[in-house]
Amino acid sequence: MANVVLQTDIQNTECKHGKVRDIYDLGDSLLIAASDRLSAFDVIMKSGIPHKGQVLTQISKFWFEFLDGVVENHLISEDVSTFPAPFSDYPDQLAGRTMLVKKTKVLPVECIVRGYITGSGWKEYQREGTVCGIKLPEGLKQCEKLPEVIFTPSTKAEIGEHDENIDFDACVKLIGEDDAAYIRDKSIEIFRKASEHAASKGILLADTKFEWGKVDGKIILIDEVLTPDSSRFWPADKYEAGRDQESFDKQFVRNYLEEINFDKSGEGVILPDDIIEKTSAKYIEAYERLTGKSFQPAR
Repeated sequence: MANVVLQTDIQNTECKHGKVRDIYDLGDSLLIAASDRLSAFDVIMKSGIPHKGQVLTQISKFWFEFLDGVVENHLISEDVSTFPAPFSDYPDQLAGRTMLVKKTKVLPVECIVRGYITGSGWKEYQREGTVCGIKLPEGLKQCEKLPEVIFTPSTKAEIGEHDENIDFDACVKLIGEDDAAYIRDKSIEIFRKASEHAASKGILLADTKFEWGKVDGKIILIDEVLTPDSSRFWPADKYEAGRDQESFDKQFVRNYLEEINFDKSGEGVILPDDIIEKTSAKYIEAYERLTGKSFQPAR
């Protein structure tokens, strides 16, 4: 299901259609439905990935529970029967892929944490010896583990536009020094804790992004967390610095798009069937290895 298709009475509820998720405003809370759409290089592809929305939601749910006691999050419930009417009447469309969450004032910063040098960071390092302006030691190889985890925030782009990397000072100007320091320190703390868990499952967490919001003056973790859409996961037993890595995430699609010289703008492309099937399998494998559970589609 590339899109979450809802009945007329639900569609009349105020809704924001994101790159991957559809967000319904219920007043003091939100309903976030994860579709099977796939965004790569900030462009929505014309092909969906089977079960992707459910995998993203269930992985986020796992991490929210795993991080309980470390940081507060926005999850209220993912049980459709507890959703307010009329949403509770549509388990076929919503089960497994939808979360009822607290409504927050979203901080306008994407909190990217990097443990390895890859992707756009590697390209910048080759040119400048830096990643998002942070000077790094000479002689690092592609996908090599960084000497220290680094925090590289970016702005939050609208659909069709690209996020813009910013430095910590710019982050401070956007949200204030105290809030900027909090989300930086918490993002790094969560990254390290999640990396330890992933490593115990034979997975390397290369990088990820977090989003934060404020409710009643308190900053809490929001959106998706440590999913294949927001992170790069690599199989530890196949890792070797100096080359691209096999992955459990949408890097598989990114690599394909690079191969066909996709211009990273405009309309997305129709993905080949084998890319779709293999990507779906990668998402499911990531869920099963990280959670230790067998993936069972909700519907």
